[in-house]
Amino acid sequence: MGEIRKLSPVMLVMGVLAKNAESFFAVREQLRKIYGEEELVLEPFDFTFTNYYVEEIGERPIRAFIAYETLIARESIPGIKLHTNEMELEIARENGTPGLRPVNLDPGYMTLGQFFLATTKDQRQRVYVRDGIFVEPTLYFEAGHFHVFDWTYRDYQSEKYIQYLEQVRSRLAFRLSTGVPYRLRASLQTQVKKAKR
Repeated sequence: MGEIRKLSPVMLVMGVLAKNAESFFAVREQLRKIYGEEELVLEPFDFTFTNYYVEEIGERPIRAFIAYETLIARESIPGIKLHTNEMELEIARENGTPGLRPVNLDPGYMTLGQFFLATTKDQRQRVYVRDGIFVEPTLYFEAGHFHVFDWTYRDYQSEKYIQYLEQVRSRLAFRLSTGVPYRLRASLQTQVKKAKR
């Protein structure tokens, strides 16, 4: 029988699709109040991978990503997805467009081996967690890089996304090996040098 072990915490990564940069920066502040210090941000850029969101978000949506410094338990992702769904609805109401989202939030989490996205939609490759939420393995890490599955969304196959997520993984690896946030690496290095004297 396999030994049951306590799993390492994971890094929360929030994909944001918004009608414009102003909408992104507004929701970014809301998210920071809830999920804390930002670990690494991929700043907004034009989203041109699909026209799927045109009717809801607009003809020229922007994409951004935010990884958060505070690590989470992977079983907390359903609650986060449910919360971000509520945020989307509230933002739509405030915008005067109930039913049409000016912001789309896609929470996921990263382990050292994979990147997962949370979703409300069932498909063959998705695993049910709880409360109507599934997770989808989106990328896997092997030989120093993230790789795609047959079902990986086309935008998540792009070099821009993968380069960003590999940087996030490096910071997660640093955190798990040292117990220190990446932003404090300089002070950690100083402590190590002093200890060696």
